[in-house]
Amino acid sequence: MACRGLANKPAPRAKSNLVVFNTTACLLRVPLVHSPVNCPGIVIAALRGGSGKTITSVGIIAALRNRGSTVAPFKKGPDYIDAGWLALAAGRPCYNLDTFLIATPIIQNSYFAHTQGTDVAVIEGNRGLFDCINTEGQTSTAELAKLLDLPVILCLDVTKTTRTMAAVVAGCAQFDSGLRIEGVVLNHVAGARHEKIVRDSIEQHCGIPVVGAIPKQRKQLFPERHMGLVPTYEHQWAQEAVGAIAELAEKYLDLSALGAIARHRRQTSPTLTSTVNPSPAETLVQVQAVSSPDHFRPRIGVLRDSAFQFYYPENLDALVQAGADLVVTSPLFEDNLPDVDALYIGGGFPETHAGRLAKNITYREQIKLLADQGLPIYAECGGLMYLGQQLTLEEGTFPMAGVLPLCFGFAKRPQGHGYTMLSVARPNPFFKLGQAIKGHEFHYSTVQNCTANPESLAFDVERGSGVVNGRDGLCYRNVLATYTHIHALGTPQWAPALVACARNFHQKRTTVKSS
Repeated sequence: MACRGLANKPAPRAKSNLVVFNTTACLLRVPLVHSPVNCPGIVIAALRGGSGKTITSVGIIAALRNRGSTVAPFKKGPDYIDAGWLALAAGRPCYNLDTFLIATPIIQNSYFAHTQGTDVAVIEGNRGLFDCINTEGQTSTAELAKLLDLPVILCLDVTKTTRTMAAVVAGCAQFDSGLRIEGVVLNHVAGARHEKIVRDSIEQHCGIPVVGAIPKQRKQLFPERHMGLVPTYEHQWAQEAVGAIAELAEKYLDLSALGAIARHRRQTSPTLTSTVNPSPAETLVQVQAVSSPDHFRPRIGVLRDSAFQFYYPENLDALVQAGADLVVTSPLFEDNLPDVDALYIGGGFPETHAGRLAKNITYREQIKLLADQGLPIYAECGGLMYLGQQLTLEEGTFPMAGVLPLCFGFAKRPQGHGYTMLSVARPNPFFKLGQAIKGHEFHYSTVQNCTANPESLAFDVERGSGVVNGRDGLCYRNVLATYTHIHALGTPQWAPALVACARNFHQKRTTVKSS
């Protein structure tokens, strides 16, 4: 990349940069034609993380797609990377169903809306089947399966075990009588004899069919980083990996049996409503999405590449629904920031691209200049790091955009990991005082130095790590940067607020230019 010096102003608007994210379904306005009775689907669960849920889910989705089926992929839990692989396998966006971040009626609405026109849904769970935030099972994969009345396929790592797996499956089946475990996939099978003992033990003692047995793989099909898979953006053989997993699924899984399980409904299935009345907050989203007096659509830049890639599709949909056009831009591949009225900088891995980000002086300086002029910017995690002064890694120290008085380092273990709960305690560009926000954080970066005024941190952290001293959400003019990732369906005020700020900035800038 050739960086051509320091620019004093952003590049002129270039129509070629404009990419509008069209929503597949507006959750608040689309008429829902599905009912729970005709939304076939399965939930892929396991006993713990690392048991093969993602490989199984990706394989099923890709194999069914190869057979001509339209598959709606979903991910349970606050995850971007697994969702990227599921989306790649399905050839369509993977939506998130997280019962901590999103209210129950909206979870149902999202599932019903995004399965319209599809043949089957595949939901990948997270962690263990019953793992959750409390002893009542709240936020577990099992809770989601019951909420949507979907059967569970239990993926088991059978390494160095045989008949014991039958006891484990029986325990899971009896633990919650409202849950339907209707199939088992064996993973890491050592051979034909091993498979037969485990298969026969489970089917004879549990009465649950084994619908597949995947042997141990000599080579790793998905590369890994940190606590999960490497994102598809960074894996040049991603499509080839998906193809290899699809071949595994065709060879070792009973896809016909899985399809029959997905279509099966118990005779006493609970009656769930197929339409959801929006809450006042959601109604606010709907009204503000069409209430602009001049119908002007501000342009919101979205930094999207292998450094900044963590975006829920629902968040991008929400910005479009709230009245914005989205412009994809990248500091890895572009010398100049396009002419925009706001920026949304998601999370990702700026540490793996720190050298390239630092060398693009023009782009960094333009962001700093526009932030000083009041450009609305919303940044999460990796975006927060990019807006800081510098990032120090083993290879050296790299200058970042310099918008915020923070210096970052990097640790070998997570510094923030899990769900977060924030209280909006101080003024900021996008959220009202007193508002409660649920989100999640996952980062290895550390704040090495912070010279910010404590009053410029908008959030009090009730659960989670935050930026410093139990606070998160650092503000500067119209910039708000936070370690917490939010989901637009759980925080419906966010998108209209960012779009409104973008519209105001555009109008003020236009007024200044014309005067």
